[in-house]
Amino acid sequence: MKRVNAKTLTRIGVIAALYVALCAILAPFSFGPMQFRVSEAMALLPVLWLEAIPGVTVGCFIANLFFGYGIIDAVVGSAATLIAAILTYFLRKKIWAAAIPPVIVNAVIIGLMLYIMEGAPLWLTMATVGLGQTGACFALGIPLVLTLRRVKG
Repeated sequence: MKRVNAKTLTRIGVIAALYVALCAILAPFSFGPMQFRVSEAMALLPVLWLEAIPGVTVGCFIANLFFGYGIIDAVVGSAATLIAAILTYFLRKKIWAAAIPPVIVNAVIIGLMLYIMEGAPLWLTMATVGLGQTGACFALGIPLVLTLRRVKG
């Protein structure tokens, strides 16, 4: 088993902290049936770093626990993020394909969770969550990854 070094652990912590901070600052837009979660741009970071998977997952868990719908949202939302992050990592060679899993996984899982928890219309909720994810991943996430890739060298 590979040991985690300080640089990797730091990157996980920074990603998680930035995810939580963005959700906290933009909380009115980050939760509910109609959401645009800017922090979801970081869902594409597994394209660059494997350690982004636990980073975004932990960040999502903490943000959903404290600012979302509580423990159920924390567990379900971070599970959706984990699944999407793993799929994104496996599609990392094609950035446009890598942006699709966070959109689809979150639209389905979060849409279903909001339908069960709030009675929100299922298909409409899936569509609005998916639309917000599309904006975060394609309009913000892809430029973020391309910029970081250039800086990373």
